[in-house]
Amino acid sequence: MDQLQFFDACGPFTVGEIAGWVGAAVPAGRSDRLISGLAPLASAAPDQLAFLDNRKFLRELAHCRAGACLVAERDHASVPQGTVALVVAKPARAFGELLSRFYPQSARPLPVWGGSGGTVHPGARLEPGAIVEPGAVVGEGAEIGRGTCVLSGTVVGPRVRIGRDCRIGPQATVLHAAIGDRVIIHPGVRIGQDGFGYEMSPEGHRKVPQIGRVVIQDDVEIGANTTVDRGALGDTVIGEGTKIDNQVQIGHNVRIGRHCVIVSQVGLSGSSTLGDFVVIGGQAGVVPHVTIGDGAQIAGQSAVRDDLAPGGRYGGAPARPAREWMKEMTVLKKIAQERLSGQGRPAGGEDEGNG
Repeated sequence: MDQLQFFDACGPFTVGEIAGWVGAAVPAGRSDRLISGLAPLASAAPDQLAFLDNRKFLRELAHCRAGACLVAERDHASVPQGTVALVVAKPARAFGELLSRFYPQSARPLPVWGGSGGTVHPGARLEPGAIVEPGAVVGEGAEIGRGTCVLSGTVVGPRVRIGRDCRIGPQATVLHAAIGDRVIIHPGVRIGQDGFGYEMSPEGHRKVPQIGRVVIQDDVEIGANTTVDRGALGDTVIGEGTKIDNQVQIGHNVRIGRHCVIVSQVGLSGSSTLGDFVVIGGQAGVVPHVTIGDGAQIAGQSAVRDDLAPGGRYGGAPARPAREWMKEMTVLKKIAQERLSGQGRPAGGEDEGNG
């Protein structure tokens, strides 16, 4: 079977053009070579570009057939003679820049149909250039900006506001929300449903109505099947430039700062607050009403139950400074090894079998 390609490449582009985009110098006489696509180091063809960022793959670089390769200065001499070496400070970052140049459609969910035809309430307002694909529904009073595409099967609720140049993936649900510009929402995302609010008693649990909103600022990206609950009275807020992975749960009244990174299966309980540039590893959990300071980094599978200071690195359950956590883990491992090595010894050190 022929290799199936979902994204058409732009180009081809010359090595000289590519070098200009990533700030690399080009060896004399090699700037006119044409590059038609990007590929992994081990399989790149002479008309493709690859990159080396991890030195574990130097052996693959030695046998590379790519027309050009992004490398750090330290690996320049390892590039085969037939491959143009483009030296950059951060090869992986430069490769990401080139992916967006060669495959501009790949950064957002692809249109399913490519034209309008969804069910739009007469009271909704769409700017010229907004697209609602067949099978999508837009409710009364909703507003959608130009260049935004609402893909098939998505529901945009009444009075929802979505800015310009957004992409709302298939089968997403957007309710009780105000969304900025250039926001990407991947398939299956649920935004603006009830927060988990109940008054509990021996007689039963009484539901507390959730009447707040979700506010998503510019340039946010939200991964597939993530859920963002609306606020109880105020807003659940996601700050500009924040990137959220798949299958993340964001509770009601959570406030996330600017340019945070939240990895898959993280759970943020209601009314927790994240500062700017916070990073949270996969499967970590944050209890309600906790504040995490600007620039804090939290290891995967950690449990945050207390406020964390800005700029620190934390891990463990409960989360504590990473150095303290790693020392504790080292001591526990040593104790466990000592106890395991002592199992099977008879009391008093006598040798069983002499008797």
